[in-house]
Amino acid sequence: MNIAFHGAARSVTGSRHLLQTSSAQVLLDCGMFQGNRQESDRRNRNLGFDPKAVNAVLLSHAHIDHSGALPVLARHRFSGKIHLTRGTADLTKVLLEDSARIQANDCKYVNTEEHRRGKQCRAPFYDADDVGDIARRFVGIRYHDAITVHPRIKASFHDAGHILGSAAVRVAVSERGGTKTILFTGDLGRKQMPVLRDPDSPPPCDVLIIESTYGDRVHEAATASQEHKILEIVAHVKAHKSKIIVPAFAVGRTQDIVMRIKALVREGKIEPFPIFIDSPLATKATEIFRKHPEYYDEETFKTFTSDGDPFGARYIRYVSSVDDSKKLNAMKGPCMVIASSGMCEGGRVLHHLKHAIQNEANVIAIVGFQAEHTLGRKLVENWDVVPIFGIPTPRRAQVVRFNGLSAHADRNDLLAYVRAIHPLPGKVFVVHGEEKQALSLAAAMQAEHPGMQVVVPHAGSVHEV
Repeated sequence: MNIAFHGAARSVTGSRHLLQTSSAQVLLDCGMFQGNRQESDRRNRNLGFDPKAVNAVLLSHAHIDHSGALPVLARHRFSGKIHLTRGTADLTKVLLEDSARIQANDCKYVNTEEHRRGKQCRAPFYDADDVGDIARRFVGIRYHDAITVHPRIKASFHDAGHILGSAAVRVAVSERGGTKTILFTGDLGRKQMPVLRDPDSPPPCDVLIIESTYGDRVHEAATASQEHKILEIVAHVKAHKSKIIVPAFAVGRTQDIVMRIKALVREGKIEPFPIFIDSPLATKATEIFRKHPEYYDEETFKTFTSDGDPFGARYIRYVSSVDDSKKLNAMKGPCMVIASSGMCEGGRVLHHLKHAIQNEANVIAIVGFQAEHTLGRKLVENWDVVPIFGIPTPRRAQVVRFNGLSAHADRNDLLAYVRAIHPLPGKVFVVHGEEKQALSLAAAMQAEHPGMQVVVPHAGSVHEV
């Protein structure tokens, strides 16, 4: 059996790992590559393998860097099924619909500028019809249920605690030499975070494929220091009547931020002020969160059953229409605008940044990981001039980073996850991390477990297991 790594190998986005057995090919995730425009275009049109030869897909969770290229499979006549949890199925459908819409809108906007410059126009990677085709292939399952993916391949999904429905996927492949098990973490969450339960303890496996987004660092505590930072920027925008712009993933980060702000208001630490969730996708995703309380942690479930809505309040407004979104750009503060995408690579947040970034009284709050070459990464690195819709734009707004709000496991969490596997896997592949982070985590695991074979694969590499 081989594993071919077609994405998220020494990089963070475009998660695609292909299990090649003697009888079938099973794809772990089919994510969209995000970053440099030309490279993104190339890697999202050519997935690196023949979609028609893939028998099934096992999807860890709904985030676009893990699910966003699924409709490309439909364009290339993939005929298998996509296995995923029921929460992930609901979220993925709306995320892919939104992705198709954003691609169409962004291409239309950018092509107007490109046409003026005499450059070649862009085309979307897929459209709404492709999304509908692929969504009809979803098979939703529950955590821990054993399913048959192919006559000699079984799988089960285990709560990863990252976003609603996220899972570590365990695959058991039976061949002539016996049965071999592969555990793919997808993205691992953290303990004691709002809304969701803690990640499950890992099941035993022979081979582990583990993420390494924060493989070289430990998160700052998401308690006192983070709370102090929130209180500071809220006080700042109230004093200056300015805005906080929060680029956030519509799934997970948005609901987390809302819960945290509500808690500070409830505790009397801040006065209510206008918060706009400017994302039709976030509105739909929040409805899906309300639909699936079975994934909540105990505290959130109690909130859900007592007041009926953990994600709503009189000062929180969910914005859907384009006209209402545009009005926010002319609105005076103090206010907070939460909009997707989380890495500032598309969607309404680009328009809000375009209007807010040159005002030094405004604050851009970064609450999630920013991949290389994305606009979000340039903001984190405090570039003085950043490209927005391809146009160099001076940055005068201050950028504040909240590492402690990340929904990703950090270095210590990842090492503890490996330690909890009994017996230890004989081979580990470290993926979904930039090269520095992946190599650092791999070295730490190798030092802690000298008998374990730890590999950091390159994109396009194939490994026998």
